[in-house]
Order: sequence, then C-alpha cells, then structure tokens
Amino acid sequence: MLHQLVRDAARRTPDAVAVVGPDGEGTYSQLDAWADELVLELWDLGVRSGDCVGIWLDKSVAAIAVMQAALRLGAAYVPLDPHAPPRRIAKLLADFTPEVLVTLPERRESLAELGTAPTSLCAWPDGTRWQELPAAPSPSPDRRGPQFTGTEDDLAFILYTSGSTGEPKGVCHSHRSAWAFISWAAEAQKVHADDRYSNHAPFHFDLSVSDIYVPFTAGASVHLVPQETSYSPKGLVQFLLDHRITVWYSVPAALMLMMRYGDLLGTKVPALRVLQFAGEVFPIGPLRQLREHLPGVLFMNLYGPAETIISTGYVVDEISIECILPVPIGMAACGNTVTAIRPDGRPAQVGEEGELIVTGPSVMLGYWGCPAVTDSTYATGDIALVLEDGNLQFIGRRDAMVKVRGNRIELNEIEAVLQSHQGVAEAAAIVAGSGIDAHIVAYVVPVQGHDPSLIDLKRHCAQYLPRYSIIDAVHRMPSLPRNANGKVDRRLLAARGADEE
Repeated sequence: MLHQLVRDAARRTPDAVAVVGPDGEGTYSQLDAWADELVLELWDLGVRSGDCVGIWLDKSVAAIAVMQAALRLGAAYVPLDPHAPPRRIAKLLADFTPEVLVTLPERRESLAELGTAPTSLCAWPDGTRWQELPAAPSPSPDRRGPQFTGTEDDLAFILYTSGSTGEPKGVCHSHRSAWAFISWAAEAQKVHADDRYSNHAPFHFDLSVSDIYVPFTAGASVHLVPQETSYSPKGLVQFLLDHRITVWYSVPAALMLMMRYGDLLGTKVPALRVLQFAGEVFPIGPLRQLREHLPGVLFMNLYGPAETIISTGYVVDEISIECILPVPIGMAACGNTVTAIRPDGRPAQVGEEGELIVTGPSVMLGYWGCPAVTDSTYATGDIALVLEDGNLQFIGRRDAMVKVRGNRIELNEIEAVLQSHQGVAEAAAIVAGSGIDAHIVAYVVPVQGHDPSLIDLKRHCAQYLPRYSIIDAVHRMPSLPRNANGKVDRRLLAARGADEE
C-alpha cells in the first residue's frame, strides 16, 4: 500500500535520491526517517487512524514527507492549493475538518483572521521552517510510533475539485484505487531505478499521483517543478535538461508553451524516454510536430477524471499528415471497464457516441460527506465515439464542466462568485479559445447604478476562487440571452465569444 513504498525502497537502496525539490533533496532513508519523525508529531497533536490531515504547503520534499507520515498513521492527507485565497481554504477546511493542518505560520494567521483556526503544525519537529529540510535523524524502530493497521480499502487521500453544483467536492481515494493506477502506470512506463521523473502538476491535481508514487515503486527519483517555473516555457525546457528527466507528465498546455516559446522543438532531450499528457485535448498539429521531434520517445495520451485517476490510455505512434482529429483516448486501463453508453441505455457500437461509464478498481470511494460508491462505477459526463479498432475518441463534456490549461473548471462556481458581487445582477461564464489560448469570459448584467470593471471582478473572484478559475475578460449586457426553457443560452454566448476573439 502507499505508506509502504518509501520504507521498502529505503531498505533496498537507502542512499538513492527519492525527491528533489525547491527545498533541497532527500534520499529514501532520509525521507523514511523524516516521515517517522512526523508520525510522532502528528500523533502528539491528536491524529489517529481515519482522521484527515490538511497540507497547505508549497510543493516540496517536506510536503511529501507529511503525506507519508499521515498514511503511516492510517490517516488521509488532503493537499490544498498553496496559492488559493484564505477564504477558499477556510471553506474547504470547514468541509473536511482536519485533525491537523500542516502549514506556514503566516498562512495559519490568515485563516485566524477569518475565524478559522484549526490545530496546526507550523514547523518541523526540530523547529525548522517548512522551507528548510532538517538534518535527517537516523531511522530507529523505537521512534516510528503508531503504524498503519488498516486495509487497502481505507481512505488514503482527498483531492478537491469543483462539482456540478458549483461547490467544491472532495474526491476520496483509497489505497486500493490509487494502487490500481500506480501499478498499471509503473508497468506501462517500465519504470526502473535509474529513472528521473518530473512533477509538473500541483499536489492537489490528480496528475501528481503518478509523479509521486510510480517512481517510489522502483526506487527512482521524482524532481518537483517549482511553482514559479510551472508555466515558464524556457524554464521548463531547461528543467528537462538540467534534471535529465526520463519521464515527463503534464497537461498539453505546458508542452505547447515549451514548444511555442521555449524552443522545445529545437532542443535535444536525450534522456527523455516517456512523455505522457492528460487533462485536456492535445491539438493534433502541435502533437504531430512534437511526435516527429522525439521519434524514440514513448508517447501516451491518458484520460480520466479525478474520480477514477486514469480510465484509459493510448500509445501515440506516427501521426499521418491527413489526420485532423485529436488522437484517441484509447482503451480501458488500470483494470477498469470503460463503456460508452447511449442515451437509450445501450452500449454504443462502432461509429456511435455515448457517455463514458467507468467500472473498476481505480474508481473513487465517493465524495467526502456523501454516500459511498457501492458498485465501483462512475459516470464521467464525458461523451466519446467508439472507433473501428475499439479505441475511444473523446468528443466533449455533457455539462458545463470544462478545462482551461489542464485545470478542471466548473462554470457554475464562477458564476455564483460573480453574482455575489454587489454590482452584478446576473452573470454567465464561458470558455473561449482552445488549448493554451483558452480563457474564461464573463457576461454580466450590472445592477442599476453600478458598472463593475474587469479589475473589480478579478479582485472579487480572487477572494474565493483558485487562480485558474479567475475570469480573463468581461462583457456587460442589458440581459442574458435565454432559450425557450428560460435557461441561459450558452451556445449563443459561446458563438458570441468566438466572434469577439
């Protein structure tokens, strides 16, 4: 299970580097020892099996040590967006009520100002700050404290994502559901001890599950991309070279930035052997260029909502010049069964479309605070076409849930925040453009006597939404267009947004 991976690797290759981050690097023996020290600290603060541990830290080796410590106690960890506004974090904390929040003192103070003050671990047990790795103690069995005694079906972590109601939902994964993906990915990537994985995704994004745990299965190393480098095209290309990355995994938007502005297509990356992407459609033109530039690299298009981590996979070989559609999302992965179901309830046949239904071991336990999933089945809301060879072609979302630069966006949530502004009577949001050019456009009906500017609305959104959900443009209207059912006519708005590009 997840809590054993670092310890097992520490026994096999104690001096091998496990994680390299902005705060330094740690070997497997060091990471194992740090996790054991944190087990004792968390236990003293009241963390027990079945509890939740919130982690509001920047991407770091330290954050991974906390994850391991929580798992070893039988607790679940909940990574929180380090750049989210305190109001949003307070809202999430009220939802999952952690026994302990691991964070920086100044972040805890920002929560206290809002009336939220959970029990908090603000420093390493030795008193150092979270930006600094302490000298690792020598591993000692008598310092390991209470250890995990649960089962594979116990909760391991919660990833918060926006739901169809506009309220954040906590996606709950067990050790078993996470392992279904991790073990499949390790085999598909043929991971070995000399591999050097990149971690581009933030820890609260499901792509990071692969980055963190797959290398741990083989004693390989994971190299954390600093936040300030995440969307720096030249910085990312240099990161690939400096860290001699062998396995890369990110949203297509990051790779397209590297191609367009970082000269990735003019750069040799001899160490790279596996390139994976997920989270959004990779436009076929740029993907063809990248595929041709890296002929010896294994390309994999992965698909799956956070509720299943990954559902399908597709190996991208040579892309013909005649191909104008995105590459398929492939076939079922991780031991799952993935079926496209027509509106009449029948499985879609070749040439037919249907909603993707995933059944199998990587499906979540359920949403935090909601009834558990009892049949390991999740209806994704995504529509796919069944191709002649059995692969699936992604068509689009069934509802208003969209993705911008790889981040899952719920337009209802954005609209709810906009409408809470004192100068806004009604609001609707759409996504205009595609790929790295995708952006969020708001249409608002001002309250009489008010004229909220784009800056005003951005500031308002920044108090409640993660950065990737903040609007990019605003248009004022006397009223929102509506269809015959009285609902906002989003197709009309989308068409208008395209005309205004």
